[in-house]
Amino acid sequence: MRAPSEAELLALWERGRTRHPIDRALLLGGFARPDLPSSRLPDLPLGVINAALLGLREASFGPRIEAYLDCERCGERLEFALDSRQLLAGTGQGDGRSELEVAGFRFRAPSSRDLAAVAGEHDVETASRKFLDRCRVDGGNTAWTEDADLRATVEAGLEALDPMADIALELACDACGHRWVAGLDIGALLWEEIEARARALLTEVHRLARAYGWTEPEILALSPERRAIYLEMVDAS
Repeated sequence: MRAPSEAELLALWERGRTRHPIDRALLLGGFARPDLPSSRLPDLPLGVINAALLGLREASFGPRIEAYLDCERCGERLEFALDSRQLLAGTGQGDGRSELEVAGFRFRAPSSRDLAAVAGEHDVETASRKFLDRCRVDGGNTAWTEDADLRATVEAGLEALDPMADIALELACDACGHRWVAGLDIGALLWEEIEARARALLTEVHRLARAYGWTEPEILALSPERRAIYLEMVDAS
């Protein structure tokens, strides 16, 4: 997988900055997987999109991910490092099935379209029920979602069906000893890094354009090393 050029990164940032996070992830997934038509992306299993985003993140910024999270019990900030290669290897590729059968019902792996369908739902349990029922491929009455044990079995089965759909991190707080599991939103993380890089690039373009009158394409055509030297000269003048 190739990293976007600086011009491509700016174009991705410009196209995605006003989009919903789910649509941003699909935008980046489309760049990461040019072999797939964009119309297919919303219906692909979430794990396929997450794997593509992890690959794009590694190609663009390297495999090491510096992350932080506040302890949900005491509020202490935890700083830790992740490796995208280990994340991809550790989650596996699913159990080889395309569908799951539980209590006579058939289910498929969840997709970005399913996430979007419940994104506006404020009640967590209602959203969970709707989300799982959307994954049911044989339709029918939604009464099955009232059974908490059945829902739990379906959730566990879907996790085995598509392990990359929800990247879970086991965390422990050194301050209070609390242990919990948190999800890694690779789409949000990658977008945050792209936005930071895009704004840094635009700042460089702005400074050099003011100093030398160059256009954005002319400035981006310079190597980062040459731009850095020009910026040093601008600062020294």
